[in-house]
Amino acid sequence: MTTKITILGGGAMATACAILLAERDDQDVTIWARNPDHAAKIQQTRVNERLLPGIRLPDKVKVTADLDQALHGSQFLVAAIPTQFLRASLNEIRGRLTQNRPVISVIKGLENETFLRPSEIIAEVLGSRAVVSLSGPSHAEEIGRRLPATVVAASGDLGLARQVQKMFNTDRFRVYTNLDLIGVELAAALKNVIAIAAGISDGLGYGDNAKSALMTRGLVEMTRFGVRFGAEASTFTGLAGMGDLITTCISPYGRNRRVGERLGKGETLKQILATMESVAEGVATAKSVHDVAEQEGIDLPITTEVYRVLFESKPPQEATQSLMMRPLKQE
Repeated sequence: MTTKITILGGGAMATACAILLAERDDQDVTIWARNPDHAAKIQQTRVNERLLPGIRLPDKVKVTADLDQALHGSQFLVAAIPTQFLRASLNEIRGRLTQNRPVISVIKGLENETFLRPSEIIAEVLGSRAVVSLSGPSHAEEIGRRLPATVVAASGDLGLARQVQKMFNTDRFRVYTNLDLIGVELAAALKNVIAIAAGISDGLGYGDNAKSALMTRGLVEMTRFGVRFGAEASTFTGLAGMGDLITTCISPYGRNRRVGERLGKGETLKQILATMESVAEGVATAKSVHDVAEQEGIDLPITTEVYRVLFESKPPQEATQSLMMRPLKQE
């Protein structure tokens, strides 16, 4: 029996997910890209040249801007839309859903105005439904080239998580299950903020010691914040936490690390965002997390300094000095 899957989004991760899912003969995959010209070009050339150049989509994958066509008969939705655009996109499809389809989220961020996680936005807009978060160290550029990667499928519904595990698992993409949906989603968002800090360090030329310290203490901040909001501490030492943090902080593909690097080299946030093709989720997440941490009294020194560099024009060198000169304490 064939399972029909609709991927919402026309970006790099949507394309990579389509490549993965199409490896199974019993899965029928359709990508919905809102822009008709973008959709038509990918459908014709079989390459998402702007966002995932040089990587060919399997012939069986369909790409369309026709939402009714994309949703017709689908049994699973894969949400691959940046967090800040997710609500508007879901509002567009809400009236066209005739079944209570589960949603697989590959989104890594938080909604600025509400501080909602992707699964919470999905439930708020589409109504209560099962959601699985697929997360971990998983750059689309490497997945599309079939380089080995390992992630987790997180849901309070273990049976559904196992189903998604089987849907995505291939000989080059290994999927574990995890019951901590809150932790996996928060880890996916929070690591982007630390990646900006790591990029700033790179831009300033501070070397390996500084970046290792930022990653280690950043993981402490991520865990501290996540546990306050109901996550399991162990999630942050796993693939969705430490695993994704390492990749995001060191990879040349990391958009958030690149934002930080350019800040460290003297560019302004406005200049950087004006020239980016893709969304760096960590910029908006830094504001959301900083605001909530202030309200809740959660100590997040690295996140605070990233926020000040991004939104208060604090020079990166001064932010570094603020971190280094904090009162001494036990680890």
